[in-house]
Formats: sequence, C-alpha cells, structure tokens
Amino acid sequence: MGRNVVQKIFESHLLDGELKAGEPVSLRVDEVYTQDATGTMAWLEFEAIGVDRVRVPLAVSYVDHNMIQSNFRNPDDHLFLQTAAARFGAYFSKPGNGICHQVNLERFARPGWIGLGTDSHTPTNGGIGMIAIGVGGLEAATVMAGLPFEMRMPRVVLVRLTGRLQRPWVTAMDVILELLRRLTVKGGVGKVFEYGGPGVSDLSVPERATITNMGAELGATTSVFPSDEVTRRYLKAQGREEHWIPLQADYDAEYDEVIEIDLGSLEPLVARPHSPDNVVPVREIDGLRVDQVCIGSCTNSSYQVMEMVARVLRGRSVAPHVSLLINPGSRQVYEMLARDGALADMVAAGARVLEISCGPCIGMGGAPGTGQVSLRSYNRNFRGRCGNKEAEVYLASPLVCAVTAVKGELVDPRQLGIDIEMPQEPEVFINSDSLLIPPPADPEGVQIIKGPNIKDVPLKEPLSDLIEAEVVLKVGDNITTDDIMPAGAQVLPLRSNIPAISEYVFHHIDPEFPRRALRAKERGGGIVVGGENYGQGSSREHAAIAPMYLGVKAVIAISFARIHRANLINFGILPLVFMDPSDRERINTGDILRIEGVREVIQGEQVYLVKNLSSSEEFSVRSDLSEREKRLILAGGLLPYAKQVAGSYVSG
Repeated sequence: MGRNVVQKIFESHLLDGELKAGEPVSLRVDEVYTQDATGTMAWLEFEAIGVDRVRVPLAVSYVDHNMIQSNFRNPDDHLFLQTAAARFGAYFSKPGNGICHQVNLERFARPGWIGLGTDSHTPTNGGIGMIAIGVGGLEAATVMAGLPFEMRMPRVVLVRLTGRLQRPWVTAMDVILELLRRLTVKGGVGKVFEYGGPGVSDLSVPERATITNMGAELGATTSVFPSDEVTRRYLKAQGREEHWIPLQADYDAEYDEVIEIDLGSLEPLVARPHSPDNVVPVREIDGLRVDQVCIGSCTNSSYQVMEMVARVLRGRSVAPHVSLLINPGSRQVYEMLARDGALADMVAAGARVLEISCGPCIGMGGAPGTGQVSLRSYNRNFRGRCGNKEAEVYLASPLVCAVTAVKGELVDPRQLGIDIEMPQEPEVFINSDSLLIPPPADPEGVQIIKGPNIKDVPLKEPLSDLIEAEVVLKVGDNITTDDIMPAGAQVLPLRSNIPAISEYVFHHIDPEFPRRALRAKERGGGIVVGGENYGQGSSREHAAIAPMYLGVKAVIAISFARIHRANLINFGILPLVFMDPSDRERINTGDILRIEGVREVIQGEQVYLVKNLSSSEEFSVRSDLSEREKRLILAGGLLPYAKQVAGSYVSG
C-alpha cells in the first residue's frame, strides 16, 4: 500500500508510536518558532526549564504582533526576546521584518520538515510541503528543551483539486472559504488536510500558503501541499533551491476521507459576521455598504497578492466614505512593492499603508467605528476581535476587498468589466536579511534583559484527589480564545505579566469574571462550563495560564478545540467532556460541583461522577487523556513535568 505525504513526513520523524489515526505518536521536530504575543511566555518557560541551549536544529523568535510602542512594555519585551534568542541559540526577527508566517515561508520553511509555531496559523508553511503545527508556548518551550513532540495521529483527508481558477477574480482565498462553507469551523478537528490532484499545479506557493493558513479555521491540526516543480521554482527564486526535495503521495496512497473541489466551478465568496464559516457567494449580498477595507495579514500578504491589489487600485481612487488599510506581510514584499511602483499606486489611490505587522487582524489598531462594516482579507471575524464588538466584519479575497474599496460597497468583481493582468511570480525575490539576526557563535556572555513588566511564570501544584469548586462561568458554543483572553493594544502588552493580564479573562463576556474567580479560588477553586468547540481560534496559551492563575481547576464542555485543550492540560486544568450533553443545561453559574477520587479515576477508566451540591443532582463526565497527558495533569502541568525530565531527551 502506498503512502500519502503526511505519512511520509511523519514516518521520517517518528520516534515512538504507530501511525494510526487516534494513536499517540512522538515526533522529532526540525524547527520551532515563536511570535511576540506568545513568545515572551514561551522563552520565560524555556528559561524556567533550565536548559542552556535550544535542542532543535532551528529556532526563530519573531516580533510581529505587538509593534505599538506607546509605553515601555512592548520595547522591553522586544529586548527580552532578542537577548533570550541570542543567549539560547535562536534567530531573532526584529520588528519591521515581517509577519512570522510570511517570513518563515520565505526564509526558513522546507519541504519534508516538521515545524511547530506558537501561533494557530503556523500551518501557513504547509504551502511549501512542510508539516507545520500550531502549539501553545509551553509545548514549544519543552520541544526546544529537547523533549519530543507528542500528539495523537490525526486522520488524513485528501482534498482533491481539479480544474483551474477563473483568474483573476477567483482566488486561493475562495478555495478555503469553500471548504469552510462545506465543513464549518469544527469540520477539521482531529484531521490533517492534504491537497492533491491535477489542480494543485495551478496554484503558486503563496496561493497554497493562503489555503493552508486558513485551514486553521476548520479546526484542523494542519494542512499540507506536495512539493513539486512549483515549489522548486519558488525556493529557487528565494535563493534556497538547495532546500527543495520532491515530495508526492504515492499513486495508491490511501486516505481516511476524500473531498473533491473543481477549481473552475468556484466563484468569489465572502464570510459574513461573526464566523469564518458563515460563507455565501459575494453576489448574494452585492451592494452592501462598506466603511472600512483591510488587506494583508498572514493570510493574504504575499508579493503576488499585493501586486494584484495595486493593479486594481492603479489610476482609481478609494471611495470617499471608505478607509482602506494595507499591511504587507514582510520586509521583502514591502521593498519589492516600493521598487516596482506598486506601493505608489496604493498610496495614490488613497490607501493607508500600515507597518509590516499583524495589525488590525488582532485588533492592534485599525478598529472600525461603532456599527460600521469592515471587509477584510484576513482569517477571522469573531465578534470583538477587530477591537470593536459593535462592528460587522466580513472576510473575502484581496481582490474583492480592493474592488469594494473603490466602489464603496461589496461587489462581485466579475460584474464590473475591470480588466487587470495577472502578475507573474518573480524569478528572483529581493532578499535583505539585515533585520534577521542569527544567534552568536559564543552566547555565554549574553545577558538576558527583563523589564519591570516581565514576571516569573506561575506554577500549579500537583492535581489534588478532590475537586470541590464553584461554577464561575457558563458559556455557549464556539467560545474562542479571543473571548477567553482578548487581544488588542490594551491587553497584549501585558502578555509577560500573568497577574496583570488575568484581570482581562472573559472581559468581553463577563467583566466580573476575574474577581468572582479569585473569590472562588479562596474557597477551593472554580470550574468553567462550556458548549461545543470550546477554545477555538488563536493558540494563545494565556487563555489557559490566566484562568489557572485565577484558580480554575477544570473546564467541562461538550467538546474542545485541539490547541486549547492541549493548553489547558499543559497548565494543569482538567478538560472534561459531558457524557450526556443535556446535563449541561442543569448546571448554573454559582453551583458547587464535587468530584472525588480524581487521581485514581484519571489512571483508570477516566469517567468521573460529578455531584452538584447546589441541586443534589449527579452526572458523569470523561477526560480522554493519553498516557502522556495523564502524567502532565497529575504533575500540575507540563512545566513542572518538563523540569524533571528535560535532560532525558535530545531532539535532532
């Protein structure tokens, strides 16, 4: 029996386990990279483990999220990240060098590698034939310290592409929006999406990366394309042809599921508020007045995309009532746009060209006004993520965004009669790595500099045998990590100060949550009750570490998003699933729940009897922990566990 691309990469990195869906596997990792919103904590955790040098072949620390320097916090964190990278053996990508996923695709990602990143959109790198998985910062820190990466083997889904896109107005963004329309934000849980079929050759590496990037919105573990001649041309143009290897599925490879997409049948699509899977054809809501347009982010900020946007804007003007914001993905892209005149076309049309950063995608500036409609080429449109809960955010391709900025209303670009020529991929990309700092040959003299806002990582005690705690919050389905731990210019600068950032947990849902949780902590702790897909979205581990600091002992939900469930375990919070989802309806905020014999049950069948002391009712939950996850929970989380065993493993 032949092997698919996922199996080939996993097999070449397998340290232990069986490549069978649902089974635990241990993997060797080639690269770990962090970004500043999550990386500050990851490097503090790495330091706390006590290892003096990273033990993976490549580590990179990026700064792309928190660029605003309105006080000392962000520049202090940037200096900490730079000095920690130098001391521990990582590259450092300075502010202004670019968004981590775009820069990593350009400068480091390789076909056949396995990489981890402390950001949920790490799968962007799958566009180059790499298994790239988003993880929490603590998971990344322990792998950098030498522990293997451990996970359950996902199911592999073949997305078989046929035909060709109806360019220029149907784009790679429409491919992934079509998948979201079909499968929803829960459709990829426990799965890797492997793209194949004759249509693959129609897509450039940046277009493939757009698709794998937004595969995160499906809840997928990751997404990956084969490595072919298209991949080779891209790496050659980046001056890295020596990193290319051919990587294709065997003709008789088997898959757990197959999805067919005819690229030629697709049309421009748009995701309506407030979920990336709320997708309809643009023509169905044609004429919607738009107040703001944002183009860029890690999803759609490659040179080819930006050049096409510039061609739409050339000789035209942004509608008087529209604010157009553009954030290129990397310094390479920005410089090339400046040299070929495309940047001038954007500016002349009335665009505001932003700093090379994540920017409005994470609510770091660029918030729309109250009640306004914002159309974005980004990956998420959760309520409030843009910085304003009262705004309506839609997602569409960069070309739909550009045409809409000119017209002032959402429009199917095929109906306008605008004729633009598709730009060719460059034969040579400009590469200037002056803002990409390699680790020094002799790091011993490097001093790690910590500003006053940087605090030590809090540790949780080992799991107790009795949980008797108050339900401090009950929420519904599809709660995001943005809901749990908001981003934005006010909150993210506190990322290295857990006591301070904990004051914002569930801020947009219940501002009183932190105070209520701390009161419950004094009486034994708190429990959060959720619905389906609890913790979807960003990988930010602060959505677990801050609730842990506030005394949350367990989260009981109908189901969990993958990364957040892992983060809960990493910080010693027990993730529990209702045996009967209807039991959730019989629990109220303020109820006291009691679970006895926890440590014994974890090591047995993992089915717990929960007694509601406030109503005298009982119900059952389960934990579904792997053997490794049991060890972590019992120890109080991954950090205390890693401090004990880090020296026993060496990766690479």
